[in-house]
Amino acid sequence: MDLAYCRMRLEQNAAAIVALTQGVTTEQARWKPTPEEWSLLEVICHLHDEERQDFRQRLDLTLHHPETEWPPIHPSLWVTERIYNQRDLPEMVATFTHERDRSLAWLDTLSYPDWSAYHTHPVAGKMTAGDVLGAWVAHDHLHIRQLNQLHWQWLATQVAPLSLEYAGGW
Repeated sequence: MDLAYCRMRLEQNAAAIVALTQGVTTEQARWKPTPEEWSLLEVICHLHDEERQDFRQRLDLTLHHPETEWPPIHPSLWVTERIYNQRDLPEMVATFTHERDRSLAWLDTLSYPDWSAYHTHPVAGKMTAGDVLGAWVAHDHLHIRQLNQLHWQWLATQVAPLSLEYAGGW
């Protein structure tokens, strides 16, 4: 596992996530393509909570206390329980950035981490510290893709009945 690479990606991914929120109105932030899908604001709130309550915490536990049960998380329920779509986008971007900065500072404290240290998850099974770090970076990429798709879908609603076909297929 290349900690320097993963740390750099987490830092750069955060910048990309922030950039994808710039110039977004409250209407666009809360807009959902369908009632079942997430809005841009809900994605940012999710990233914030995952930063605080999932990846950093679980990586720390796996590296330093692998036998300790991970605290439960409920990301899909948090969307409605925590009323993500009624929050303020700039505030949530700022709190996500703050939490990511805390994560990066914490990663900087790791010296010679044992990436093979593992925790046995009741559903996922054996997860090494390396698995958790890699998944953290991959999670960012999944949500960057989702944010891009939300921007494309929003644009399609704004230009309708005109077409975006000339741009190429999504």
